Amino acid sequence: MRKEHRKLLLAVVFVLAVAAVQGRAQEKAVQPPVAASSPEGDGAPQEGKSSLDKRDGSPYVQLDSWIYPALERLAALGYIHSSFSDMRPWTRLDCARMVEEAGQGLDIDPGASSEAERFYARLRKEFQPDLDALTRDGIERIIRLESSYVGLTGISGRPLNDSYHFGQTIINNYGRPYQEGFNSYDGFSAYAIAGRFTIYTRGEFQHAPSAPAYPLSVRQAIATADVNPLQAAAPFAGQNDFRLLDTYVAANLAGWNLAFGKQSLWWAPNQGGALLFSDNAEPIYMARVSRIAPFQLPWIFRLLGPMKWDLFYGKLSGNQYPSRPLIHGEKISFKPTRNLELSFSRTTEFGGVGRPMTLGAIIHSYFSFQSSVGYSASQNPGERNGGFDFSYRIPGLRNWMTVYGDSMSRDDPNPLDAPRRSSWNPGLYLAWIPYVPRLDFRVEAVNTDPPSSPAHNGQFDYWEGFYHDLNTNKNNLIGDWIGREGTGFQAWSTYWFSPQSTIQFGYRHAKVDEEFIPAGETLNDGSVALNWRLRENVQFRAFLQYEKWLAPILAARPQKNWTSSVEISFFPGSLKR
Repeated sequence: MRKEHRKLLLAVVFVLAVAAVQGRAQEKAVQPPVAASSPEGDGAPQEGKSSLDKRDGSPYVQLDSWIYPALERLAALGYIHSSFSDMRPWTRLDCARMVEEAGQGLDIDPGASSEAERFYARLRKEFQPDLDALTRDGIERIIRLESSYVGLTGISGRPLNDSYHFGQTIINNYGRPYQEGFNSYDGFSAYAIAGRFTIYTRGEFQHAPSAPAYPLSVRQAIATADVNPLQAAAPFAGQNDFRLLDTYVAANLAGWNLAFGKQSLWWAPNQGGALLFSDNAEPIYMARVSRIAPFQLPWIFRLLGPMKWDLFYGKLSGNQYPSRPLIHGEKISFKPTRNLELSFSRTTEFGGVGRPMTLGAIIHSYFSFQSSVGYSASQNPGERNGGFDFSYRIPGLRNWMTVYGDSMSRDDPNPLDAPRRSSWNPGLYLAWIPYVPRLDFRVEAVNTDPPSSPAHNGQFDYWEGFYHDLNTNKNNLIGDWIGREGTGFQAWSTYWFSPQSTIQFGYRHAKVDEEFIPAGETLNDGSVALNWRLRENVQFRAFLQYEKWLAPILAARPQKNWTSSVEISFFPGSLKR
C-alpha cells in the first residue's frame, strides 16, 4: 500500500503538470494577479489594468535585500495575499505587482495601519520604474549599476566553518570564505534590460586568512563519518580571489522567466534556513524556469488557487565523492485560500564521475521510487529529496500571527508520506507585538535527526552511499545550516525604525548527535544586527555576534569567539535609459 500511495502522489503531481502545460497552450494569455484579492473571495486575485505577460525583462532581487522582509511584513499585516514566500528570489516586476496589490488593499481599508502605509510608501518609491513598466507600451532599455559595497569582518577566537561536519559561525552568506582574523568582501551588482532580455552580474573580491590543518584524530573521524579515504594534513589556504555570485542572462517569455548562469535559490518560507535549497553556499550554475507572477489553472483546478512553479537544472562544484555531480529540482506552490500556502518540491543529485548521464538515468531521476541501490550505473537515479512546506495565517489573528514550516524526506516522494523519516523546521512569526507595533518576533526549530531509528551516524540527510558530499557546493551545504544529524532553534526580534532601518536581536542554538560527531557538539550564538539607511542611496550595516561552542573532538574545552562586521553599500541608480 505504501508503494501504491507513493505512485498515486506522484501521478497527481504529474497530472497537474500536464494540465498546466495544456492550459497554457490553449489560452491566449493567462492573466496573473495584479490586484489585491477581494475581501469576500477565496483568495483568487482580481484582474487589473497591468499585465506581466508582456515582453519586459526583469532581474531577480538579491536574497539579502531589505525588500524581502519589508514585503513579508506587509503580507503578514494582511495587505498582500498573492506572495509566495517559499519560492525566492522574486523578480522586480513580481515585487512591483505585490506593491500594487498592497496599495489597492490600503485604499479599501478605512482602518489601515500607519505601519503598513509607511512600508507601502517606501516600496512604492523603490519600484516606481517597474510599476510604470507594467503599463508602458514599447521596449524598455535600462543599464543600471545597482549597488557597490565594501564589507569588513573580524573574528576573534576560533570559528566553525565546516558546514558539512561541525557547523558554521557565519550562515546564509553565499558561501563567502572566513577564518579567524581579518576578512573582507568588496563587490558590485549591475544589470541591463532590453525588451524581454536581462543581463545581471554580481561580483566580489573576497579575502580570508589561512588556517591550520585538522589534526589526525579529526581527519580520521571525518573519514569514518563520510566513508571516505583518510585525507592528508593540508592547511586551509588563504583566499584572495575575485568571485562571481549571481550572474546570469534571462528572458521573459509570456510571463515565464528563463535564466541561465550562476543563481541563488531559497525554497522555504523560513528565515533561518531552507532544508532543500538556500543561499548558505555559493550560487550554482543552472538553467532555471520560473513563473514571474502567479497564475491559475482552468476548470476544476481553479480550486487550487493561484500557483507558481520553479524548475532548475544545475551543476555542483568542488565535490570529490564523486566529482562533477548534477542536480535538478522542481517546486510547485499554490494558495487554495488567501491565508494558506502549500508547496511540494523535489531535488535530485545524480550523475558525476562513475555515473554516466544517460537517458535512463535522467528518466529514473524523476520517476524512480527506489533508492539508488540495485540500479546499473547507466540508469542510476541518484539521490532524491522530497520537500513540503506551508504557511498559514491563524484565524482570528490574521494580521498578527503566521505559522509556517519546511520539511524534507530522503528517497521518499514527500515528507507527508514518511513523517518519521523526515526532517522538519517549523516556525512562528508575530508581525507586531501588542503596544509595540514596530517590534516583531520570530522563532524556528530545526531537526535533521529523524526518529525512525536511534542513530544514523551522519549517514542519512545530506549523505548517500555514493554521494559522500551530498548537497554541497564548494564544500558548503546548499541546504539548512543545521547540517547532518542535528537539532536546533533560532529566535529573532526586530525593531523597525523604517522599512530600511532596523535593529535585530538574535539567538541560535544547535546540537549534533554524538553518533555522528564523536562526543557530540553544542553551539550557542547571540547577535545584534543594525541596518541603517544613512541617505537615499547609502546603506550602513553592522553585525556583532558572540559564540560559544563545545566539540571535544576539535578542542577539549569550550571555545569562544566574537564576530564583528560592517558593510557600506551605495546605490547609484540608472546610468542610461
